[in-house]
Amino acid sequence: MNKNNRGSKRSIVRWIILFAILIFINFYQLPYYFTVPGDAKVLSDVIEVEEKHEYEGSFMLTTVRMGRANVVNYVWAMFSDQREIIPEHHIRPEGETDEQYQHRQMMMMAGSQDLAVIVAYSHAGKNAYFENHGVLVTSIISGMDAEEKLKMGDRIIAIDDKQILETDTLFDLLGDYAIGDIVDITVEREGVVHEYTLEVNPFPEELDPEGERGGIGIANPVTDRELVRDPEVTIDTAKIGGPSAGLMFSLEIYNQLVEEDITKGHHIAGTGSINEDGKVGRIGGVSQKVVASDQAGASLFFVPYEGGSTGSNYDIARQTADSIETDMEIVPVDSFEQALQYLIDLEPTS
Repeated sequence: MNKNNRGSKRSIVRWIILFAILIFINFYQLPYYFTVPGDAKVLSDVIEVEEKHEYEGSFMLTTVRMGRANVVNYVWAMFSDQREIIPEHHIRPEGETDEQYQHRQMMMMAGSQDLAVIVAYSHAGKNAYFENHGVLVTSIISGMDAEEKLKMGDRIIAIDDKQILETDTLFDLLGDYAIGDIVDITVEREGVVHEYTLEVNPFPEELDPEGERGGIGIANPVTDRELVRDPEVTIDTAKIGGPSAGLMFSLEIYNQLVEEDITKGHHIAGTGSINEDGKVGRIGGVSQKVVASDQAGASLFFVPYEGGSTGSNYDIARQTADSIETDMEIVPVDSFEQALQYLIDLEPTS
């Protein structure tokens, strides 16, 4: 074999090895997720109150784009101020599938919308309340008894013939059982009632290293409740998931319900979950949401203050705003009332 042939073969081998390395780098998924700034959606495009009042400014929902990290994403995030790496177990529990994760996120978004309606209608003097119908299964723990019997979307309506209308009742009843006990559970699935017998199993080691706690194998259950409201409101957020738009939903709905335009002509972005009492809670991805809001031309950004605690969403948002040198005002709030008062006191655009 001549030298040219040997050199040619070595060159081919090197290219094959290089190609294999590139394939590995791009397709091997690490146990992390990466997040990048998403966009800012104008909420008047996705929320409409019956017989709404028009206004000049805008409220915006900010988003974060997220994906599984490979080697390239991971290294890139290490050197980027606008990307973040999050361990997989911080995003979803061990054993949760992609389908289960997406289902849980959409359930949380639906809950966030309902709470926003309750808060906005209450402050606008309108009628809105919940009718509870049971508890929805949103995630099932792998290896526990529920895995082979229950399905995501099942509505739990009774435990040992005791009616279940909300999660607090479910937790109170299950708290009386010990590992090895048997639980009779009644669920409704696609309009058909099913009855199952489940054993209380120890939680997997990754969820309870001490091995002292047990359960039937469901995680993150939510109350299945119907929101009754007048006037009617429709919210279409497509495939956006999670609870972090609660505050902005409530401000948009309130502004459509009342005659006064609380935007005063400003373009307003923000983030933060909300509960039924109007308290604003911590969310993830705040840094990327500040970037997305600035890019969308927002003049101010509402962010959870968390009572001024160190490392709060507000601290992170303020640091990000300084780093990108934005003129956007970062406004810390702990409640819907604080955000509303800020807007009432806000000077209108010229």
